[in-house]
Amino acid sequence: MEPMDLAPISRTALSDTIFVRLVEEILTGRLPAGEALPSERELALTLQVNRHAVREALKRLQQAGLVRISHGGKTRVLDWRQSAGLDALTGLAVAGAIPTRQIIGDVAVMRRSIAADAARLCARNASPQQRAAISAAAAAYPVADDLNALAEADLAFWIAVIDGSENIAYRLALNTLVAAYEEMGRDAIYALGLAEFADRNAHIDLAAAIAAADEDAAYRLADELLARFVTACQAGAQEGE
Repeated sequence: MEPMDLAPISRTALSDTIFVRLVEEILTGRLPAGEALPSERELALTLQVNRHAVREALKRLQQAGLVRISHGGKTRVLDWRQSAGLDALTGLAVAGAIPTRQIIGDVAVMRRSIAADAARLCARNASPQQRAAISAAAAAYPVADDLNALAEADLAFWIAVIDGSENIAYRLALNTLVAAYEEMGRDAIYALGLAEFADRNAHIDLAAAIAAADEDAAYRLADELLARFVTACQAGAQEGE
C-alpha cells in the first residue's frame, strides 16, 4: 500500500486533530471502505506524533462506527453509510462529503418527523407536571424579534415536549441535532427557521393540545409548525443551485 499523503500536525490536542483528519479522509472517500489503515507506529511516524495519541484517535473512530480495530490484525475502514450514527453529521459537513445544505434539509425532515411523533406521545404520556411545564414554556414564549431569544425559547419548548414523550431515543437524537447545528453554523440555520420560531401562537396552540391529551391535534399542529423549517431549507437549497 502506498504511504498516506498526510502532513505533520501540531502537538496541541493531538488525538482530536488526528481523529478529525482521519474522519475527513474516510468521509470523503480518500480512505475507502475496506481499506486497511497504516499501523499505529506508521501513523505516528507519518504525523510525527506519539502512538498514544494515535491509539486514542483510532478508538474514537471505532466508537463512531468508521473503522473496525482487529487486535493483532489490520484496522479497516467501514462503510459509514452502514455503520456510522448521527454523530457523523458534523463530520460529513466539515469534510464536504455531502453538501451542508443537503444535510441541514435532511435534518429538518427528520426533526419534523421526530418532533411531531414526540408531541403525539407527549399528549398521551406526559405527567401533569410535564404538561404544566410545556404550557408555561409556551406562555413565556417571547414576542420580540430577537432571533437568538426565539430559537432558545423554541429549543426549551421542544426539550419539554420530548421529555414529556418519555422516549429516551428521541431525547438523545435531539442532543445530537443541537450539537450538529452548533458545528454547522447555528446562526445561519436559525435564520432558516424564523417562520417557525417566531410563531408564538402556534406554540401556545400545540401546548394546549398536549395539555388536553389530544394526540391527533398535537401531532397535526407539530407537523404543520415544523414543516415551515423544512420548506425554508428546501427553498434555500433551490436558491443555492
